[in-house]
Amino acid sequence: MLLQRNSLNFDGENIYVGIDVHKKSWSISIMTDTLVLKGYNGPADPVQLVSHLRDHYPGGSYHSVYEAGFCGLWIHNRLTELGVKNIVVNPSDVPCNGKERERKTDAVDASKLARSLRAGELSGIYIHQQETLHDRSLMRLRSSWVTDMTRLKNRIKGMLHYYGIVIPAELERSSNWSRAFMTWLKNTVLPSGEISKPAFELLLEEYERKRGQQLVILRKIRELSRTAAYHEDMKYLRSVCGIGLLSGMHLLVNIENIHRFENRDKFASFMGFVPTSHSTGEKQINGRITKRAPKELRGILTECAWIAMRNDPALALKYGQLRKRMDENKAIIRIARKLCNRIYYVLKNKTEYVSGVVQ
Repeated sequence: MLLQRNSLNFDGENIYVGIDVHKKSWSISIMTDTLVLKGYNGPADPVQLVSHLRDHYPGGSYHSVYEAGFCGLWIHNRLTELGVKNIVVNPSDVPCNGKERERKTDAVDASKLARSLRAGELSGIYIHQQETLHDRSLMRLRSSWVTDMTRLKNRIKGMLHYYGIVIPAELERSSNWSRAFMTWLKNTVLPSGEISKPAFELLLEEYERKRGQQLVILRKIRELSRTAAYHEDMKYLRSVCGIGLLSGMHLLVNIENIHRFENRDKFASFMGFVPTSHSTGEKQINGRITKRAPKELRGILTECAWIAMRNDPALALKYGQLRKRMDENKAIIRIARKLCNRIYYVLKNKTEYVSGVVQ
């Protein structure tokens, strides 16, 4: 005798959820291996999403995906705690057809994510440990404050130029504002009456406040570099010519685990020092370096390459050879790639680098 089934049971079925995240609401698409079940807009709350899945599709194996972006990784951590197998993907890795490019909506994006997850076409990004994310936020805060300091300096110099006040040659040479320069601003420019005193005072006060904060965060970074999590790796990194305290810490909080890279080419790809390639038939064209990289890391490593090139005989020799056939900007990118190889070597093998060795 057949009995009517009056309860839902998705035991053994995979439930795929694509989430297009926003600040206040999410566009959600839900699919199984064979069906499109539902698409709806819901609140930006992982708990409510999981409650909806358990109420409407009980017993299923839940898989979800969303794109990396402004929201960070707290959604991933919460979904994982609630038993959902979630991944976070790079937006540029999500397959997209021509129709979806022409008609781009939140619902289309969520459906695209769920469909690609079901097809096994998506690979998640590396998820850092929570402690490393906290340390990375500290490093990023310092970078943003350095940008703020540069803007303040430009405003102060702009006001001086606006009122026709010329900075003495002996004070203008250094990009770092010395005590003598600040004394000149306070004791010579401010009392002169040639400049807007209230506005100029506020700019100087803001600059000194920011500089004090920058010194505090620098001390915190120095203390962090001496902790057990970073002390040993910092010793190996700083043996590489061109790598200092700040650049080394930026590298470590982004890399976290060097063993997640199978070889030095994949590490260089993560750092953004591999060329784009366009090939067809017998024709192969290598273009500029890829844009897929943390911007701050590529900039930091390029600056380190300039320092290393001037102080390491092997890199100086290579740079001289490269300059014979290309301009300095292209040459230094290739030096930075060599620096990538050295960083990978010292961290992977837990050994200090011997400067000047030509390999």
